[in-house]
Amino acid sequence: MSDPHPSRHLDREDKRTFLQKLAEFIHPGPDSTAELIETLAEAEDNNIIGSESRAMLEGVIRMADLTAADVMVPATRMDVLNIQEPMDALLHAVIDTGHSRFPIFENDRENVIGILMAKDLLKLQRAPELNIRALLRPAVFIPETKGLNDLLREFRGNRNHLAIVIDEFGRVAGLITIEDVLEQIVGEIEDEFDVAEDEGDIFALADRSYRVSGDTPLERVNDAFSVVLTGSDPDDHFDTIGGLVSHEMGHVPKRGERFSLGGLDFVVMHTKGGAVRWFRVSASGQVQP
Repeated sequence: MSDPHPSRHLDREDKRTFLQKLAEFIHPGPDSTAELIETLAEAEDNNIIGSESRAMLEGVIRMADLTAADVMVPATRMDVLNIQEPMDALLHAVIDTGHSRFPIFENDRENVIGILMAKDLLKLQRAPELNIRALLRPAVFIPETKGLNDLLREFRGNRNHLAIVIDEFGRVAGLITIEDVLEQIVGEIEDEFDVAEDEGDIFALADRSYRVSGDTPLERVNDAFSVVLTGSDPDDHFDTIGGLVSHEMGHVPKRGERFSLGGLDFVVMHTKGGAVRWFRVSASGQVQP
C-alpha cells in the first residue's frame, strides 16, 4: 500500500536545512581515518573540543587498526612464576615486581597453567594448608591477531584483566592486560608503581633494599645513599638516576637487568615508555635514605 503522505515521509528522513545541505556539499565529511584525525585536530584548533578529548578520540580511532601483538608485553619480558618454587621465593617475586596478576607455569615457561592473583596469597596466611594450585584462576589465551576492540569487549564481558597471547605456532608470544588496551585510548595509566612526584621517589622495602624511581634527581640519590654517582666521562652531566644508569649500560635497560655503580647494585623493576620507571637498589651495608 502506498504512503498517502509521501512528503511527510521525506521530511522525517531528511530534516536538514538548505544551508546545511549546501555546507555539507562544499565541505564533505572525512572519508578516511587520516582525514577524520585531521578533522579532530581542526576541531581542537577551533576550540570545539579540548586537547584531552581530541587525544582520546584519536586513540579510539587508531585502536581499531591495532592487534594484541602491537601492544603486548613480549614473552621474554613477562614476569611469570614457577609453581614448583618455594612459597618464600614466590612471595619475594610478587613483592619485587608489584604486579597484581601473574601467569603461573609448570616445568616450562610455555606451559602456563593458570593465573595467580597476588591478593589471593593472603589466604595462605589464614589457611597454610591450602595448596597454591587451589588459588589459580583459569588463564585466557588469545591469538596475536586479536583486534584490540574485540579484546576490550571480551575483557569487559568476562571480567578477565589479563590474557596470554599465542603466536601462529601455538607458542606463548607475550601477555596483554586491560590496562595495555585502555592506555591506547586514555594514555598512560598510573599503576601500583606510579607515585606522584610530590609524594616521594625512594621507598624502603622489606628486604632492606630500596625502590627508587628512575626519574629521581641524581643529586637526591647521592644525598640519600651518601654516595657520589657520576658517569665514566666526567664531562657528561645527568639529571636523573635513570639517565645515568642507561648511559653507563649503553642501552635502555630491560626489566630484570642488573648493574652496579658506585657501590650500589641496581635491578630494573619496571619499565614503561622506553624508560626505567623503578629500580631496586641495595648496597653492601645498611643504607638509610
